[in-house]
Amino acid sequence: MAILHLENGVTYTDLEDIRRELSALNVNLNRWPVGEDPEIRRLLGEASLDDNQKQQVLQSLDGYFKELQETAGYQSRDLIVLHPDIPNLDGLLAKFEQCHTHADDEVRYIIEGEGVFGFVGVDGGQMELVIEAEEYINVPAGTEHWFHLTDTKRIKAVRYFSNTEGWTPEYTNTKIRISRDSAAAVLG
Repeated sequence: MAILHLENGVTYTDLEDIRRELSALNVNLNRWPVGEDPEIRRLLGEASLDDNQKQQVLQSLDGYFKELQETAGYQSRDLIVLHPDIPNLDGLLAKFEQCHTHADDEVRYIIEGEGVFGFVGVDGGQMELVIEAEEYINVPAGTEHWFHLTDTKRIKAVRYFSNTEGWTPEYTNTKIRISRDSAAAVLG
């Protein structure tokens, strides 16, 4: 279940309230079921996946990809699997933990684990959105944001691309004022 924490201390857990707050940024948040296939569920429970297993998971979710190809022109997708045993995980994630934008949309379908997207609002206020399994997010091109993992440091996410060139972070040097601890406190 998504949780939105605003810089002013207000927290939203209802999906419609969260969507309303994100609408000024044109950020799209939806719930997409992964399905009940026991083999896919087993694979999602594994800490890491080899390339064949990743392909098996992606194929099981092809309906969403085909829909995005038709409605939004996405051309490719991959599956990223992050867990605490990856060497230099913190170093790999550091480039996304700073305020940045992208020339292309950042589109993620979280299928296991959880992460946090932070946003700078149109009024300059900041917010952090905790997203979990079966949640899909589209952060439009040019939206000032950042990303970090929760303390579990575990996520499996399908990334959708119209092209991979527009996905390079362009840093804005905006100071993040909202505390990671405030989002963590909401998680309990």
